Amino acid sequence: MNFGTHTAEADAREMLDAGLEQGLNFVDTADQYGGVAGGGVTESIIGRWLSQGNGRREQIVLATKLYEPMSERPNDAGLSARHIRLACDASLRRLQTDHIDLYQMHHIDRTAPWDEVWQAMETLVAHGKVTYVGSSNFPGWTIAQANEAAKSRHFLGLVSEQSLYNLTERTIEMEVIPACQAYGVGLLPWSPLAGGLLGGVTAEDTDRRSSADFKARVEARQQQLTAWEQLCADLGETPANVAVAWLLHQPAVSSVVLGPRTLNQLDSSLAAAEISLDKGTLQTLDQLFPGPGPAPEAYAW
Repeated sequence: MNFGTHTAEADAREMLDAGLEQGLNFVDTADQYGGVAGGGVTESIIGRWLSQGNGRREQIVLATKLYEPMSERPNDAGLSARHIRLACDASLRRLQTDHIDLYQMHHIDRTAPWDEVWQAMETLVAHGKVTYVGSSNFPGWTIAQANEAAKSRHFLGLVSEQSLYNLTERTIEMEVIPACQAYGVGLLPWSPLAGGLLGGVTAEDTDRRSSADFKARVEARQQQLTAWEQLCADLGETPANVAVAWLLHQPAVSSVVLGPRTLNQLDSSLAAAEISLDKGTLQTLDQLFPGPGPAPEAYAW
């Protein structure tokens, strides 16, 4: 998402090569990413990297998304059959590949019937343009609805859900995670550091690095974040890596979506995969950042 906006193309290529060398194999983007440079820019950067060859394409699981508007034209957004077909072809051109491993719906389209959505996705799979279909930002009931509709068509349906999930935002534990586990859907958390909040902020010069909104968020959680950062110091690990490690310890999580802007950020994040949090530490984190509780007990009797 940062490629082309906060990260120059040369730096993006360096990060992708470095990640590949160190075993990262999941590359996630979206057709809309590109910021002020324009939609499609991030996919194009990844496509030019893939075009360098040397087995890059064969070594990664390539994921992208559709739904968000790519122009002001009314048919250039959403999940209509027409837009799904055209958006996929456009992403394939920008990514310079013949197939997308995981094609994700970036949001629910409440105007598109599931039979229409699945008919379009089935066609893409049949033509070899898409291997698997996933969702992003779906509630639990929509995951169930989508997969029941797919089942009635003898289609695999959703294999993954990409949701906002971190220690400060655990709402999806109420219904999304139970739905994912019930249907065998892999969970891909985004914003693992809560927009930087869990990256170690209380001792930093927030006037230098942060917006007024971010400073307000830090101040609202000052006591909690101070205790969090002390716990990480006691573990001998950086807060950012402990935050990612916590997600990797959650049974429903398949992978964590990182958003590094620089090679140094990427390199420092890789240590998270090696961190083992014992039962006592996990319980302490639950006390410090309490979740909603087990479903359905959290909202019913």
